[in-house]
Amino acid sequence: MSRYSRKQRSDVDLPKAKLDRESLRQALDLFRYIRPYQRQFVLALLALLTSSSLSLAFPYLAGSIVDAASTQVRGGKIAGVNSAALTLVGVLAVQSLVLFFHALTFARVGQQCLVDIRRDTYARLITLPMVFFAKRRVGELASRLSADLSQIEDTVVTILPQFLRQTTLLIGGVSLIAVTSLKLTGIMLASLPVLTVVAVIFGRRTRKLARETQDRLAETATIVEETLQGVLNVKTFTNEGYELRRYDTGLKRVLSTAMRAAWVRASFIAFIVFALFGSIVLVLWSGAKSLEAGEITFGQLTRFILYTTFVAGAMGQFAELYSQIQKSVGSTQRVRELLRETGEVEARVDNANAAAAPRVQGDVRFENVRFTYPSREGIEVLHGIDLQATPGQKIALVGASGAGKSTLISLVLRLYDPSSGRVLVDGRDAREYPLTELRRQMSMVPQEVLLFGASIAENIAYGRPGATTAEIEAAARQANAHDFIRTFPEGYATQVGDRGIQLSGGQRQRIAIARAILRNPAILILDEATSSLDSESERLIQEALQGLMHGRTSFIIAHRLSTIRHADRILVLADGRIVESGTHEELEKIDGGVYRHLASLQFRTGGEPAGTVGHDDELTS
Repeated sequence: MSRYSRKQRSDVDLPKAKLDRESLRQALDLFRYIRPYQRQFVLALLALLTSSSLSLAFPYLAGSIVDAASTQVRGGKIAGVNSAALTLVGVLAVQSLVLFFHALTFARVGQQCLVDIRRDTYARLITLPMVFFAKRRVGELASRLSADLSQIEDTVVTILPQFLRQTTLLIGGVSLIAVTSLKLTGIMLASLPVLTVVAVIFGRRTRKLARETQDRLAETATIVEETLQGVLNVKTFTNEGYELRRYDTGLKRVLSTAMRAAWVRASFIAFIVFALFGSIVLVLWSGAKSLEAGEITFGQLTRFILYTTFVAGAMGQFAELYSQIQKSVGSTQRVRELLRETGEVEARVDNANAAAAPRVQGDVRFENVRFTYPSREGIEVLHGIDLQATPGQKIALVGASGAGKSTLISLVLRLYDPSSGRVLVDGRDAREYPLTELRRQMSMVPQEVLLFGASIAENIAYGRPGATTAEIEAAARQANAHDFIRTFPEGYATQVGDRGIQLSGGQRQRIAIARAILRNPAILILDEATSSLDSESERLIQEALQGLMHGRTSFIIAHRLSTIRHADRILVLADGRIVESGTHEELEKIDGGVYRHLASLQFRTGGEPAGTVGHDDELTS
């Protein structure tokens, strides 16, 4: 959920995984991204261990100063104090330089690894087949590129070095404490089992409440997403107050759960502080008694107190670090799931302008094609489709909503493959073509045009990245778009806004046609490209489409039959079957025919009655 801050994400948004051998093995699998930078990583580790070791030298040298001072009081010499103090300052200076090096190097390695992981994850995501997207929500996938990868970034750059540092301090501190006084070490370590049990109990409760808070927060995020996507409906039905009440109710649930989680965390923190500092007080009391008995010196007591502080600090950090590592393991599991998915093609940053494949002629043939959507197993959508479109032919598809028009088109584009039967392109099974090579021969002008939030020129050039300004303008002229583009103060540099909201429907359609013209496809798909437009916009677009279809095999999903009267062949679909086929004149002569019935309704009324010929949306579902 990228709309929240990193701190909020780390607190509640990311579920924690159970730490076991398998989950850790999967998490460590992502460390292969460190291999190209392993030399820098090893140097950073050595610097980390060195700085941690120098930290452990601080209590020893501080104790030496105290011992030197007590000797001075008895003997009247100050040289020992000065020498110990200078040594300590020198150690601190060296430690600071080493800390700077290891922090910078870890950050460099971590950021380089994250760039590689982000690129590979995004490359895999955009190359996955449509069946993958049909089963997942966009928000979930976006979260993997934002929240999950940000959590992994935090782990590599911050949490892992901190964990290694605190582990070194804990082990080294306990060892040096034991060298100083076994008796005091035993007193300090006696509290560890109690602290561990309490931490486990509080940790489980905190994780449960964190997951519950996350669920509540996701519900409110869904309300925001739905409201913004359907803001037109919200405003036309004047339901701003209703949506605000829905959101407010959701926020109250989030607040209630978050406060329960905060109460548990606050109780845990209070207990840890009391227990840790209580242990230190107990150690101080025991140390004072040992000092009074002459069992240890002032310097040894000072060292012990400082080492105890180091150990207590490390123990206090481990609870939070453990929680962060759990989240990181969960994040790596979700990212690895995505990376393990099989993509349709290999996406590379250097092949956007690859040389075009040999041009196909555009002969498309369906042979007894049957199809069932993987997400709707058991429901066959197409039943034994046979058709042929010869090069340059205009094939129109008509039928009621859900008849299978868009599904048929999705098979031409190879967004899906037939469940049985074959789709042939130039006499060759479409599955035998490299997918990228095949789709580069095709272009589509959809009913609902999606423009990217960039300039008009960039949106047109999306049909062929790398096109020159002259080529872009030539395509716009052919699409009857140049005249309206040049009326804008910034011309082709005009920003179209989110999804092209700054342009009218007719203008967006002409931009889409210009994009298709620039692509110069052999096979063209028009998915109701003139629906819901005024007469002038429709005239301009029809003129542009006639030029675009010339010499290309064209599949036209028709809503208004008046737009396809001059198609070379019209296919009428019903319940996933082709029930009629022919020209407009031939189909009108069929007594009791579906097309004749639809044509009589539309041409008699001058429009289209609701529920006669519709647009099915399997292609985008």
